[in-house]
Amino acid sequence: MNRPAIAVTGLGMITPAGHTTDTTWEGVCRGDSFARTVPELHGCAVDFACTVTGIDLDGAVGGRSAFRMGRYVKFAVLAAREAVADAGLDPARWDGARVAVVVGTSSGGSAGLTEQAVALERRGPEATSPSGILLTIPSMPAAEIAIQMKATGPSLAPCTACSSGVTALAVARDMLALGQCDIAIAGATESIVFPVAMTGFARSGAAARRDADGPEGGDPARLCRPFAADRAGLVMGEGAAIMVLERAADARARGAAPRALLAGTGATTDAHHPTSPHPSGAVAQAAVDAALRDAGWRAEDVEHVNAHGTSTPLNDATEAALIGRAYPHRPPVTAPKGVLGHCMGAAGALEAGLTVLTLQHGLIPPIANLDTPDPGFAIDCVTKTPREVPVRRAVSHSFGFGGQNAVIALEAPQTARQAP
Repeated sequence: MNRPAIAVTGLGMITPAGHTTDTTWEGVCRGDSFARTVPELHGCAVDFACTVTGIDLDGAVGGRSAFRMGRYVKFAVLAAREAVADAGLDPARWDGARVAVVVGTSSGGSAGLTEQAVALERRGPEATSPSGILLTIPSMPAAEIAIQMKATGPSLAPCTACSSGVTALAVARDMLALGQCDIAIAGATESIVFPVAMTGFARSGAAARRDADGPEGGDPARLCRPFAADRAGLVMGEGAAIMVLERAADARARGAAPRALLAGTGATTDAHHPTSPHPSGAVAQAAVDAALRDAGWRAEDVEHVNAHGTSTPLNDATEAALIGRAYPHRPPVTAPKGVLGHCMGAAGALEAGLTVLTLQHGLIPPIANLDTPDPGFAIDCVTKTPREVPVRRAVSHSFGFGGQNAVIALEAPQTARQAP
């Protein structure tokens, strides 16, 4: 299929590092983790996470609609507003029937469902919210964005666990290529920092624990260390990233300067285990190969890899071996989860967004806490400080629970928007 070029014309983010794309980028480039003790998790086996703080979400969303939105929905709405404004678009002036919304999530409204269940059990039906059911529906981020943006085209909520964000971008790209829409608002959102979810991750053995750094208890900001010899598990994060995608020809016609081009995507499924990646990494590598074929690139064309890098022993070992095989020329690697935590369903969209910013700024953020790289990994990890290097072609990996792998290839456009 001869696909039209797809441009990223807008980008919005809300993360533990910042409430906008620019502040998130600044925080990620500093390379310090945003993990902190979370009072609401007191008594949990894992009582820390990277959370979005310093913002009145209801006030930022505004209006009476905020009361019906879960936290993850508010993240998505705020990121979408920024992305649409960044693209130079005005929903009051577009043809809403030609605008699609594709926003993924992994766990949807699980936090809202739990809150309502607790209220029902402790205080009875009158204590539950009249909008309680809306807090549980994973398509509500897409629906609320569509309502606010008067977007009457298709709206979808892809879920492929931790790779949901890249899946959403891939679906949106296909819709544009097939002519099903002219503008796609796409990305992902997540907020599951609440006791039930955190206890589940602790029980699964995937989460870092304070005692990973000795019986005295570790500093939460030091515990997520992707590709380190002493890595000991993931740290939870939350947030959202939304992109505006358009056919590049349409963007040029309206005078928009793209941030990047979405050159290719690839997806596979390990069919191995609900939580562990296949140790060979062969099926995940097939997703990389598919993305490169889709983009029309050779492996040596890739100048940067934004790794999934969860800081778990098996995932990082599997991915490091994959990177060594797939990109034998050793392009520089970063892994933002050391700074932002693992934002689950939103992680792929956030990391794709950061890859777009690397293309724009010629700057690769460092991996947080990587003081002692695993000597068994033959990859070029960026550490301590950002690496200044021109990057024209880059890939971002997302490997989800259930072995759901998604990879996105992003390219700097010939006439790119100038970085501020």
